[in-house]
Amino acid sequence: MPESVTLFPPFHCEFGKNLTFGEDVFVNMGCRFQDAGGITLGDGTLVGHGTTIVTLNHAVDPARRADMVAAPVVIGREVWLGAAVTVVPGVTIGDGAIVGAGAVVTKDVPANSVVAGVAARVVRTTGFDA
Repeated sequence: MPESVTLFPPFHCEFGKNLTFGEDVFVNMGCRFQDAGGITLGDGTLVGHGTTIVTLNHAVDPARRADMVAAPVVIGREVWLGAAVTVVPGVTIGDGAIVGAGAVVTKDVPANSVVAGVAARVVRTTGFDA
């Protein structure tokens, strides 16, 4: 982990070895990262307090429901995740994106877009290039 990373406790993760943090990443207090499938945070990303990032899901078939299905989460450079955001397995969030507080991100987020809601949807662009 780069020395420029700031991580406020409490912070919870499953393994830690499946986390990749870029330079100048900031993670506020109370975050939970289920990192079995791999989580990458790009340079300059800000993570609001109480955010949850998960990389494991369950099979849809009731006979296989207990099976774990892993999918990585990739968060680009200069991304801002507001407070209490949830990011589900397999999502990629593009460079420069902003995710509004309390959003549940269930699909990929384009670069330089602002998403909000449950499930998160694009509400506008940032007007900046990441």
